[in-house]
Amino acid sequence: MALINTAGREIQCKLVYYGIGQSGKTSNVQYIFQHSPSESRGQFLSVATEQEMTLFFDFLPLDFGLVHGFHVRFHLYTVPGQIRYERTHAAVLQGADGVVFVADSHRDRLEENYGGLVELEANMHSLGRDMAEFPLVLQWNKRDVPDALSVAVLERYLNRRGVPTFEATAITGMGVFPTLRTICKHIMARL
Repeated sequence: MALINTAGREIQCKLVYYGIGQSGKTSNVQYIFQHSPSESRGQFLSVATEQEMTLFFDFLPLDFGLVHGFHVRFHLYTVPGQIRYERTHAAVLQGADGVVFVADSHRDRLEENYGGLVELEANMHSLGRDMAEFPLVLQWNKRDVPDALSVAVLERYLNRRGVPTFEATAITGMGVFPTLRTICKHIMARL
């Protein structure tokens, strides 16, 4: 839940990029960091394994300026995608104000993406959060791969809640900022 400091006139929101291993969560956050004005971002922290996959989280406090006289700051996190870090997922989700689920568009990853969404819902339920009321955006990443599933197939199997979706290629930046803007708007609307 957002932290509101009335004395300091600041709102801090937590945004989590969630998804299966190597779906592009860290690539999204890295692109945002690299293409955000230096005065509006904090230090980028990343803990990686030998395979260069995120082990715990990336943290990027991104400053969104003033909203109703309050300075708004978003803290961006990613979860490790590997199944062996499943317990960490719930810990990173604790206190989240919104989630971007990054789905890998490769044809052979559909079932794994579906399992990742089921796990997300289970983790949120265990934290007492109702996904029907929670800010969520789905990102169809890796749209540039030759065997990418059609958007219609991804929508049919992964977007049963009818939440906003975006096509993306995170390493080039396509769709990264539209995804971020939309989830931030949904989070702010809930505040």
